[in-house]
Amino acid sequence: MTRFPSRFALFLILPVVSGCAVSSGTPATVIAQPQIAAAYLPLHGRTHLGLDSADGAAVVIAPGLAVTNAHNANLLDSRDVIGTRQDYDLLFFRTPRSALPQTALPVMGEAVTAYGQGADADLRVAHGTVREIKLCPGCIEPAWFTFAGDAGPGFSGGPVLDGAGRLIGITFGYKDQGSERLIYAYDMSRVRAELSALQKVPN
Repeated sequence: MTRFPSRFALFLILPVVSGCAVSSGTPATVIAQPQIAAAYLPLHGRTHLGLDSADGAAVVIAPGLAVTNAHNANLLDSRDVIGTRQDYDLLFFRTPRSALPQTALPVMGEAVTAYGQGADADLRVAHGTVREIKLCPGCIEPAWFTFAGDAGPGFSGGPVLDGAGRLIGITFGYKDQGSERLIYAYDMSRVRAELSALQKVPN
């Protein structure tokens, strides 16, 4: 099982405090890729303590089925939740939306684009470059990959795209290293593997 890096920060751990929150990424009016725009779901709700508002994102990966992070559970109606894979901080849920975005594998050194929500529930975008693709012991699918970029709170559960606009991952955390921020994302093959494992668990 993959361990999270030391001093690892989940995107929604930091509460969004009115007047004090700083959004990551840059403002975006629309998602440039039509298939991702159709699959993107902004999430808004309360923090786990219920004291402050919080934002995140989700992605429709099949008709009626979307994925986000398990730590975004408080931003969803529990009746829609299909299940979680806590080892990988993934949550799958039902949605009336239908989309089937094209997917691809991350490639070392490639430029990527991530989408998320800002502190004022506005669409945000961040750009970066893939730095590492991590395999877990005994796994066929990658556990996660990293890219350097300006994503942060609100991007949790949002899509990461390659240069062709294909979905390559779902963001789940970040780690600041000096002046640089590394963003962590689950490869889509890992997302599909965890969905398959969840579907095999008896009710």
